[in-house]
Amino acid sequence: MRRTNWFERGFPPITDNGLLPGIIERLEGTPARLAEKVKHFTQDFNPQSADGKWSLKKEIGHLADIESLWFERLQQIIAADQDMKVADLTNRKTHEAPHDSKNFEELIAEFRPLRAKFVAALRALGEEDLEKTSLHPRLKTPMKVIDLAFFVAEHDDHHLAQVSALVMH
Repeated sequence: MRRTNWFERGFPPITDNGLLPGIIERLEGTPARLAEKVKHFTQDFNPQSADGKWSLKKEIGHLADIESLWFERLQQIIAADQDMKVADLTNRKTHEAPHDSKNFEELIAEFRPLRAKFVAALRALGEEDLEKTSLHPRLKTPMKVIDLAFFVAEHDDHHLAQVSALVMH
């Protein structure tokens, strides 16, 4: 089954802030879903993608690597900054990180508290914060908190789908 390339995805604005609690549940559950996917693998199991990009452990480690960007962008929306921080689209941090030398539990343990911090920040927001926006630098569209939360949840699922693809081969 073909998967749409991440950079080809579109993210139309979400108008119903009442969908945010469900999105937060997705975000909060990502570490558990990762743990479930890898619980039966030995620590030396680390398949590479067919296109030579990332290994299974780099896919998992990437989620922790990028979490600070999501948190910073959330703070920028709350502050009503005009523009969000630009992401490193080369993912240098992930390419250079020693994820392959770690075990699955370590990788998930690094991700879990970072995600908990993001989820706690989302849950602490007031209604007035939910209407503020900041411009996403690549998409060139203003994003509210719910749009960012959905973007992050979709990013998680994009990498979870890649984890599934790697373990099926």
